[in-house]
Amino acid sequence: MSRIKNAFHELTRQDRKALIPFITAGDPELLVTVELMHALVRGGADIIELGVPFSDPMADGPVIQRASERALRQGVGLVDVLECVRKFRVNDKKTPVVLMGYANPIEHMGIELFAAASASAGVDGVLIVDYPPEECTDYVARLKAHGLDAIFLLAPTSTEQRIEQVAQVASGYVYYVSVKGVTGNNAIDLTEVSQMMHKIKQYVRVPVAVGFGIRDGATAKLISNVADAVVIGSRLIQEVEAHKVMENEGHVDLINQEHMISSVQALLHDIRQSMDC
Repeated sequence: MSRIKNAFHELTRQDRKALIPFITAGDPELLVTVELMHALVRGGADIIELGVPFSDPMADGPVIQRASERALRQGVGLVDVLECVRKFRVNDKKTPVVLMGYANPIEHMGIELFAAASASAGVDGVLIVDYPPEECTDYVARLKAHGLDAIFLLAPTSTEQRIEQVAQVASGYVYYVSVKGVTGNNAIDLTEVSQMMHKIKQYVRVPVAVGFGIRDGATAKLISNVADAVVIGSRLIQEVEAHKVMENEGHVDLINQEHMISSVQALLHDIRQSMDC
């Protein structure tokens, strides 16, 4: 059983929902990323989504865009992201890690090499925003051959045909975008999310996670009542950003690195408690 499948299996047994935090690798500094990943686990993360920095993150709002820009200015690339996962695995063999990003860095590396390198590093799943399900049969097959889950997005505008297409290729979980727009949007319509969950579940047989616009424990709790998992990203990155003083030739100066890490952990812990109460 894969780490992702095992995580959801264990949560179902406990009658709990998954909490999936997102951070961008290399933000605020590459050396801090692995420590942040461990802090997320201590804060209650069941699965970690690790963003691969990209110069044109079209689905991401300004907060995550700035995180990518900070990482790119330090020269962080896909190889560095995989090395973060490898270092994380030294002390954490259990928590699933999903890479989230865009097709260009993967196409540049080559899908086969990327899949093999990801599996070797300890990655469990991959979510590529701009890989449509109807055009990535080879990509899915290569991930599967290396034991990796192919995770896909659905949105409020997804038709039944698109939902069915995703259901045929998705594994691990499906990520439902709760709002029309980019990450960080606050306008979540819980009724619409609930209705879409019912529609998606008619086709999709893997867990469904909901993200975009979830910023606090109260909203996470409401979403967890209708979905299998809650994804939170922009709010965590804002917490990282709050501890940044300045950037100098790509180097990010932090007010207090330990305080930044503990603040991110505490924020996620509060959300976890809200979901569990």
